Amino acid sequence: MASQSLISTVKGYENYIKRNGIDEQVIDAYTEAAIVAVNGENDIMYGLKLADRSKGIIERFCRERTGGTIWDLEKYAFANKTYYDLIDKYYKPVLIRAQNQQVDDYFQYLERKREPRERFYMPRKKCFEKMGLIQALQGMIDDEYDILCISGIPGFGKTTTEKFFNSGVIGWFPADFTLFYSHSGDITRMYYDGVYDIVTNNDEYTWNEIFPGLSVTSTNAKMEQFNVGKYKPFPSMQCTSVGSKNAGKVRASKFLLVDDMIGGIEEALNPTILDKLWSKYTVDARQRKIQDTSGKACKEIHIATRWSVQDVIGRIQNKYAGNSRVKIIAMPDVDPVTGESNFNFEFGGFTKEFFADQQLLMDEISYKCLYKQEPVEREGLLFPDDKIRRYLNLPHGEPEIITGQCDTKGKGTDYFVLPVLQKYGDDYYCVDCVCDNTADYEKQYENAANVIVNNEVQECEFERNAGGDRVAMEVNKRVEDKGWVCNITDTPTEKNKEARIFQCSSWILQHVIFKDPSLYTPNEPYGVMMALLKQYSVSGKKQLDDVPDVLSIFALRMQKGNRTRKTVIMSSPI
Repeated sequence: MASQSLISTVKGYENYIKRNGIDEQVIDAYTEAAIVAVNGENDIMYGLKLADRSKGIIERFCRERTGGTIWDLEKYAFANKTYYDLIDKYYKPVLIRAQNQQVDDYFQYLERKREPRERFYMPRKKCFEKMGLIQALQGMIDDEYDILCISGIPGFGKTTTEKFFNSGVIGWFPADFTLFYSHSGDITRMYYDGVYDIVTNNDEYTWNEIFPGLSVTSTNAKMEQFNVGKYKPFPSMQCTSVGSKNAGKVRASKFLLVDDMIGGIEEALNPTILDKLWSKYTVDARQRKIQDTSGKACKEIHIATRWSVQDVIGRIQNKYAGNSRVKIIAMPDVDPVTGESNFNFEFGGFTKEFFADQQLLMDEISYKCLYKQEPVEREGLLFPDDKIRRYLNLPHGEPEIITGQCDTKGKGTDYFVLPVLQKYGDDYYCVDCVCDNTADYEKQYENAANVIVNNEVQECEFERNAGGDRVAMEVNKRVEDKGWVCNITDTPTEKNKEARIFQCSSWILQHVIFKDPSLYTPNEPYGVMMALLKQYSVSGKKQLDDVPDVLSIFALRMQKGNRTRKTVIMSSPI
């Protein structure tokens, strides 16, 4: 515990700041107090608190004097080959926190020698904090979680983040050992080289400043292992890959790091391989875990690009649903509220324009898996892309009927869906739609009315359940206000939804024809509708089923026989 003398001294510093503001004298005093608390009085928590406060007053001082942050000042100093004592003052409390298991501070201090544009962490710091990545890694250190699963877009730096974190763990817990596990020996070798470089490259990194009493004592590049500090049963850093014969040769006491068990889309499409990989994880990787030197269970961190709901992260998520000791982080390409990129780093990164272009080039399902972090179960898809009928041009002549079917929006993430279909013979051409999940009722009514009027829809049936009859009435009012007449009805649905979709899937594939992908973009309502249709699976859980649901209701209505005759607008003789 910190002494009363130290606590009183710190209170005096706060009173000084209130009276006189911040100056370099009180900055130095605050930092010294943090050092005394940690090293002199062995009160780590109080010392970390003081170091954090010291960082805060330095940042405030910097803003008052320069108008920018310490990071701004550091970039300026590197660019102009100028020295500022304030930067060194800032890094003193950062070092205290870095040495005492604070992830954010460790990442910052580790790269302080590097040119700002060459640094990995600081240009990504805001993005990582937004996704909760740094907070989650800190939670693993603080024993808030037992398992952490992280997924994000390809190339955002997930493996490098893991390298940084692993290098910190090696220094913070030198008596323990960590195992890195991946699908490929090439990946493990690259990972081993990366962590080893962080620990030994004093020109690029400050690992030896953070941990001055530690150094590499043995290496085995062939086994992809090295040890730091004293001898222990297993080296500090170990790597192994799926299928390698290392049983009994590698163990994990502090962290089991599992990185991208799936090598590519071919594996993701193969349920047998997915089952084998799960077995490799449960029977092989997890069996390498032993207790750490303090008697606590070894923790796990899984970092991967998601491919399938049946990948390792997906199965862990299902197995541990509701468990507060398991943390899941999934960061999509763009912010769903603002539409801005979640990965537009200060230097480089990915713009929203990049994602839009990428989405145009990829099939919807792959894009959702890789960039939206919305993996789907490809096995069991009821509406696979190669089975869906497409058209570039409508048949010649007038359609027999122009009809619509509406599934109104419920709560949460449900979609309001209204496809418009033109009948030619036995086929129904889907020419337009409403498909969005807005909670704005007025917008729903207006969108529905517009699509009915613009396509001269002659009849439209609304699902009565969950207030659909009220929606039908509101839409009808707006249709009439726009000068069109449409036979709008509402009907309840009773049959089990999943059974109905499954029952009607063949009829939909045989009789409903959708636009060719060249005729719409993924982000417009038609593109959203098609994506939701194609990703629906009989084996998936908690799916967005609004599109296949409304089409199944439409299928049943058409199979019963459509008794509505074509609507003709006439001028009144009166």
